[in-house]
Amino acid sequence: MKITFFGTTTLLFDDGRDQILFDVHFTRPSLPEYIFGSKATDTAIAEEMMRKHPMDRLRAIFISHTHHDHVMDMPFVAEKTGAAVYGSSSAMNVARGGGIPEEQLKEFKAGETYEVGDYSVKVLTSLHSKPTVLNNDLGETIDAPLVQPARLRDYKEGGSYDFYVRTKEKTYLIRPSFNYIEGQLDGYEADVLFLGVAGLAKADEETEKKFFMETVEKVKPQVIIPLHWDNFFSPLDRPVIGMPKFVEHTETVFFRLAQYCEAHDISCLVQIPRTSIEL
Repeated sequence: MKITFFGTTTLLFDDGRDQILFDVHFTRPSLPEYIFGSKATDTAIAEEMMRKHPMDRLRAIFISHTHHDHVMDMPFVAEKTGAAVYGSSSAMNVARGGGIPEEQLKEFKAGETYEVGDYSVKVLTSLHSKPTVLNNDLGETIDAPLVQPARLRDYKEGGSYDFYVRTKEKTYLIRPSFNYIEGQLDGYEADVLFLGVAGLAKADEETEKKFFMETVEKVKPQVIIPLHWDNFFSPLDRPVIGMPKFVEHTETVFFRLAQYCEAHDISCLVQIPRTSIEL
């Protein structure tokens, strides 16, 4: 499986036959734009990413939640590729705002499994990380088509979801947010765990212990790949940097994750945005 990472939680899976995109975020508005302005998809950077990492066999797009850093560029990619869009009712309204026809829209339900080529994707109810000044809208939904340019704060959370992906060779769990539902992952094991870590540095010892217990210790992965560690206010055509210090201390996140993996004999791979790996 070839997996390309575009930063935040955007992952392109390619089994050589079909492609699936999990979240879609190439346009990375600055913090002042986030707070004060409106923004539309940066078509130049989106087209560059799609040219350098061809999405010529994209069958499906799955959206974990509808904050801008997970869904903003989904309508552009869906329109360019014709891929089916799987997501919450809020995700459907983001797609509708971008003019995506209803026949491409697949509103999913938690607990349901969706077959796309040789992929089997099960949608799991999840929890967003704890609210901050930048995302204090947890539980709010997008109830009408969201037309760009839009204020970035109009991208409400809309419910959060994880994805359990089965293929012929491996299993993967994508957990975008630093949070857990106790017991939710009982019985789920995965070879590779994509783990949202934004929030780990500021977590107390008990929270960190419980988080790892309810994710890594349940899933028993061979490899952990952290997600949501890079600064999504910094454009993809500039050097990668960690999250702003007032949000997170990325170096501490990596140190804590490395300590955990070291103690539990788990491989840990930090994938840089705009790179591909074979798993």
